[in-house]
Amino acid sequence: MSALSLGVSFTDPDLESRVRAGVDAIEKQLAIAVHSPEKFVAEAAAHLMNAGGKRFRPLLVLLAAEFGDPLNADVVPSAVVVELTHLATLYHDDVMDEAPLRRGAQSANARWDNSVAILVGDYLFAQASAIVADLGPDAVRIQAQTFSRLVHGQIRETLGPDEDDDNLEHYLSVVADKTGSLIATSALFGAKMAGAEVEVQEALTQFGERIGAAFQLRDDIIDIASETGDSGKTPGTDLREGVPTLPVLIALRSTDPADERLRSLLSKPLVDDVEHSEALALLRAHPAMDEARAYVHADADAARALLDKLPDVPARAALEALCDTVATRLS
Repeated sequence: MSALSLGVSFTDPDLESRVRAGVDAIEKQLAIAVHSPEKFVAEAAAHLMNAGGKRFRPLLVLLAAEFGDPLNADVVPSAVVVELTHLATLYHDDVMDEAPLRRGAQSANARWDNSVAILVGDYLFAQASAIVADLGPDAVRIQAQTFSRLVHGQIRETLGPDEDDDNLEHYLSVVADKTGSLIATSALFGAKMAGAEVEVQEALTQFGERIGAAFQLRDDIIDIASETGDSGKTPGTDLREGVPTLPVLIALRSTDPADERLRSLLSKPLVDDVEHSEALALLRAHPAMDEARAYVHADADAARALLDKLPDVPARAALEALCDTVATRLS
C-alpha cells in the first residue's frame, strides 16, 4: 500500500499505476499550458504551480474516471482545466486577501504587485478556456456554469450576508459556491470524459460537492490551528482581514460572558499583531474548534455515504480513504 502526496492510499496496484501515470501526464500538460513566449508571463504564471500544491482536483478527476474508461484521451485535459481554474482563483484570492504567503512561497501579489497577480489569473483562466473548448460544448457549458458559481461565491463573500441572513448559513453557502463547485466539476469531468453512466456522474458530482465543502472547512481549521511552517500559509490570514470563517462564526454565537474578549476581537479586522496573536490563542483553545471539526466530519461522512451508489471498483475504496484524509489533514 502506498499513497500520493495528499495521503490517498491504494490497495490495488493497477489503480495506483494508472493514477500515478495520470498525475505525471497532468503535470506535463500543466507546464505546457502555463508557458508563454513572454518570459515574465511564463515565470509569473508558473509561480504558484511550481510552489507545489496537493493537486486535489486533478486527483479527483482521475479517480472519478475509473468508473468509466480511465484511459480516455479527454480525461487528462479535463483535469488540467480544473487545476488551471483553481490556480487562477488563487492569484485573485491572494489579491483580495492581501496574503503574503501561498504554499510556503511568496504570493504573486507580494512578489510583484496586485495588477500582475490579477492579470496572471486572467491568463490562466484563458488557458483553461482554450483547453476546455476542445472537450466539446457540454464541457464548455459546465465550465462556464462552474465559473459563474465561483464568481457569485466570491461576490457574496465580499458583500457579506444581508441583514436577515443567518451568518453561518450564508458562509456555508459561499463555501459551496467558491470551493464545492469546482471540486464537484472535477468529479463530473472525470466521470463524463470517461463515459460513465449518467447515474454515476450524478452521484460523483454530489460527492464532489460534499467533499469539497469538507475540504474548505478543514482549511478554516488549519488556518487557525497550524503554525506557518506546518501549512505553508500565514496562520490567521482571514482573522487579520476580518473575513469570518467557520470557527470564528461558531465562536461569535457564544453567549458565555467568559468569551466577551474573544467576541470583541473577532468582530473586527485584526491588523494589530498583539491583538491578532491574542485572538489566535483564544480561538485555538475555544470549544468552537471542536464544533468546527464536527462540521467537517459530517460533510465527509455525507460524502462517503454517496459512494454507496457507485459500483464497487477499486477507485471507490480510494475515494472512501480520501474522505478520511480530507477530514483530518494538517496542511
